[in-house]
Amino acid sequence: MLAFRLAARTGGRTVRILGASRRYHGLANSSLFKVSEEVRDAVATGKPVVALESTIYTHGFPYPESVALANLLESVVRANGGIPATIGILHGEARVGLGAEELVELASTAEKKNALKVSRRDLGYICGLGLAGKKLHGGTTVSGTMVLAHLAGIKVFGTGGLGGVHRGGEDSMDISADLTELGRTPVAVISSGCKSFLDIPRTLEYLETEGACVATFADERQGLVDFPAFYTRDSGIRSPKTIQNEAEAAAIIYAQTRIPVSSGILLANPIPFKHSIARCEMDDIIDEAIRLAEYEGHRGSDNTPFVLQKIKDLSNGKSVVANRALVEANVERAAKVAVELSKLERSGGSLNERHMPAISETTRADRATAEAELDLNPSTEALTNRVTKAEIVVAGSLAIDLSCDFCPTEATSISPILETSNRAVMKQSLGGVGYNVAIAAKYLKSSVLFCSVVGDDLSGRTALSSIRDENLSTAGIHVLPASSGARTARYVAVNDTKKDLVVAMADMAIMEMPAKSLDFDGSWEPLIAQAQPQWLVVDANWSSEVLSEWMTIAKKHGARVAFEPVSTGKSRRLFGQRSAITPSQCVPNHSVSLATPNQMELTEMYAAARDGGFFESEDWWHVIDAMGMSASGSRDRLATMTSAELVDQGIPQQSIQLLPFIPCIITKLGRQGVLLTQLLRPGDARLTKPDTAPYILSRAPIDHAVIGGVYMRLFPPAAVLADEDVVSVNGAGDTLLGAVMTGLARGHVVEDVLPSAQEASLLTLQSPGGVSRNLGTLPFF
Repeated sequence: MLAFRLAARTGGRTVRILGASRRYHGLANSSLFKVSEEVRDAVATGKPVVALESTIYTHGFPYPESVALANLLESVVRANGGIPATIGILHGEARVGLGAEELVELASTAEKKNALKVSRRDLGYICGLGLAGKKLHGGTTVSGTMVLAHLAGIKVFGTGGLGGVHRGGEDSMDISADLTELGRTPVAVISSGCKSFLDIPRTLEYLETEGACVATFADERQGLVDFPAFYTRDSGIRSPKTIQNEAEAAAIIYAQTRIPVSSGILLANPIPFKHSIARCEMDDIIDEAIRLAEYEGHRGSDNTPFVLQKIKDLSNGKSVVANRALVEANVERAAKVAVELSKLERSGGSLNERHMPAISETTRADRATAEAELDLNPSTEALTNRVTKAEIVVAGSLAIDLSCDFCPTEATSISPILETSNRAVMKQSLGGVGYNVAIAAKYLKSSVLFCSVVGDDLSGRTALSSIRDENLSTAGIHVLPASSGARTARYVAVNDTKKDLVVAMADMAIMEMPAKSLDFDGSWEPLIAQAQPQWLVVDANWSSEVLSEWMTIAKKHGARVAFEPVSTGKSRRLFGQRSAITPSQCVPNHSVSLATPNQMELTEMYAAARDGGFFESEDWWHVIDAMGMSASGSRDRLATMTSAELVDQGIPQQSIQLLPFIPCIITKLGRQGVLLTQLLRPGDARLTKPDTAPYILSRAPIDHAVIGGVYMRLFPPAAVLADEDVVSVNGAGDTLLGAVMTGLARGHVVEDVLPSAQEASLLTLQSPGGVSRNLGTLPFF
């Protein structure tokens, strides 16, 4: 597919993608220059892409802060709707769009200080040495990043500060290559101006000579504004131009590329108010740092690192805090500009689309991003107008999953060492049982509405952005206000070198919020009414109270409920203390139509029902009696239909006793396969068909109005994988449920669905990072 999208891209020729003219400058992937598949696809299809430099990791922040910052900035881009493209030199190759492991490898060079600082002039040098066998790493400066971003077709670049004309530059001619790059490379750079120890007036004069447009974001200020001085919002020097918001910035970039003008654009973004250092204080610190640099003879390429270190020391670390804050703010601004530019390009330059307004720093601190507010907390009327019918509604958990794989420099141990920092490769993905089920069903081409909750925090915005990237509606996602104290659910797994789990930590407290904190009546119920689903899937991450609310809504709107128990402890929420259902909710008045426990969860559900007196209710006895189970010889019959081992463990027996409350139970047994236990209605064709006779455990002895018999069938696994072939167990069971729901929503009976669902689960077992994206390739019904 990617090859089809990107056909005929070489040589700077224009290709037509989605009706828009896209230009890919240059080089096909080679031993010198590689663009990640995600970035190539995003550029080709007009998605918003933000270039990120890498010297800030290799030369700006110490290890492991460099790794943490790299992950943070990529998350900021994604949270605001963009695709991050971190640029650097790895093993002598220019890379655009570093992968997670590559990013860690490059950022960790800050520990040994063995990476080169790579400007335009250094690209041929470091890549040439790579060809000669000397595989060096390099962090790209603003100049080097602009060159490579332009070659990859990226127009927006977010960074911290720009180089400039050094004080005394009229004599020393010490002028950063960043300025000349802005004069010849059409990339828009969002930064907090140039570093404040430079000569700002001469820097602006030089940029004017180079033909680079320079403008500063007004941040709701009126009239002319100052060009920022990096750590300080105001420099005392007026900005050449002023722009109000991201929409104006995008319009300028769009116009300049269409004229076309071959120079770059500098969009100065003042440091956030709360992190700005007073100008008079900063001026004194800078003057002293420069004096010390001159006194100790630090000139040329040594000057900037020395001055920055002295500024850090003299400010007691305040400069580092400010630096981190302004970089994050600039990258966020760059992502929003890229989003607005993508809208313009897709609309052919029309300004009639909705663009995000200018947001003050004070306002931003008190709420989620403008995208979250405009798109995620709309009125009920707006929601119902946007939601179409859905075969399946999934109401469950949404979490940020972080996998930390122990990766020691020397093979001294397979497990991380306690009470100290360990080197690791960290991977972040979107997860949560509910999300996994929803995305599995979507990959199998079901129409799905996903309902969940996130907090008003960075993790929440990251999750929402990722959901949008999957083209899954966010209409059912509630963003709980910061005042509620709610945090977006997160799960952290620490694995050894074999990727076996050592310890995991989960923060799922947001799913325990009381029902009154969740707007069922004003939001979720109208959505369900509009969607008219056949099935509503709930997972046991919700409290028993909230589970009961979901079941009530499903019954009101004619949807059947599927229950995913999640874990042994949470599986008890259906029957345990403050249970989600009551002992009287038996067939035909049951609230849950299907459940998918694993073996241990089934046992816990059975124990909870037994301890809660559910097996003592008169309604339960009526259903059990109507099943027509044999009074003798049941064990041998069950062993024949399943296995002696399962019968010894009580698995078939437990599932039978739960049937009055859940008439279809699919028990996941790992390498033993899947056990289906189902209560059949009178007149069900399976009760009389010869080919299903081996699976009929019992028939009702008389013509019962509700009960026809019991169907039990053990499905062997689709395949048994060797340990080394299992990439990730995360999401395998959830994939099976998503596939089962897809099949049932299309009118198939469950035993016909299960083999294909097992194939889908197998694909996920062999895929990294949760549910397999290849589910759509299965011949699924």
